[in-house]
Amino acid sequence: MSILESLTPRAGLRVLVTAGAGGIGAKITQGFIEARGKVHISDVDADAVAAATGGGVTGTVADAGAEDAPRRLFAEAREAMGGIDVVVANAGVAGPTATVGEISAEDWDQTLDVNLRGAYLAARFGSPDLIANKGSFIAMSSAAGRLGFAYRTPYAAAKWGIVGLVKSLANELGPQGVRANAIQPGIVEGPRIDRVISARAKELGISFEEMKAQNLAKVSLRRMVSPEDIAAACLFLCAPGGSNISGQAISVCGNVEAI
Repeated sequence: MSILESLTPRAGLRVLVTAGAGGIGAKITQGFIEARGKVHISDVDADAVAAATGGGVTGTVADAGAEDAPRRLFAEAREAMGGIDVVVANAGVAGPTATVGEISAEDWDQTLDVNLRGAYLAARFGSPDLIANKGSFIAMSSAAGRLGFAYRTPYAAAKWGIVGLVKSLANELGPQGVRANAIQPGIVEGPRIDRVISARAKELGISFEEMKAQNLAKVSLRRMVSPEDIAAACLFLCAPGGSNISGQAISVCGNVEAI
C-alpha cells in the first residue's frame, strides 16, 4: 500500500453516525459513502432521516441521550450493515448562553445528556462490535473542551468530559485493538453557530457581525471551519494511515487561541 492509499479508509467500512442527517454529521456520512463504505445514521428528526437515507445510507429515528433508543439504534444498524466497524458519536446541542447563575439545572442536564451521556451510550452499546472488529470510536468534543467557554458552562463541561471519555476508552479497549479519539472543532460554519453568535450578541448588546468578528479575531487563521474539514478528519482516523492514533483530542479549529 502506498502512503497516498493509506490516507483513505478501506472500502466496505460499516459506520454508525449519530446525528448523521444534517450539518457535520451529514458531511461525515457523505465522506464515508464516497470512500465506498456503508453508513447507518440516527437523528431525532424523522423527516431528516427519511431525506438522508438511500444510496448506501440507512437510518433510525432516535434520541442519542435516551437509554432505550441507542439499544434499538445499534440493533438496527447491525441488521442493516451486518456489523459495525466505526462509531461516530456526533450528536450534540449548543445548550444555553447565560451566566452560570442564570442556567437552570434542567438546561444543564439536557446539555450534558445529549453531548456527554449520548457519547457514553454510543460507546456502551457500540463496544461489543468495535471489539469484535478492532474498530474505531470517534466522539465530537470542541475547542471549548480544551479552553473553557464563558456563558456556555454546560456545553464546555460536556466537551471536556468527551476528552476524558475517549482517553479512558483508549486505555480500556486498546489492548483489544479498538482506537478511540475525539475531534475538537472550532467555529464551524452553519445555522447552529449563527444561533450561538446571535444569542451572545444579544447578551452583549452588539450586532451579529460585531460578535462574529470578535470570535474570528481569536482564531489564528481568521476563518471558520467547514463541516467538510471535520469529515476529512474522521476519514483519516479510520484510514490505515491513522491506525496508530488513539487516545487523542485532535483540534480542527484554525488554532482557536481563546474563547
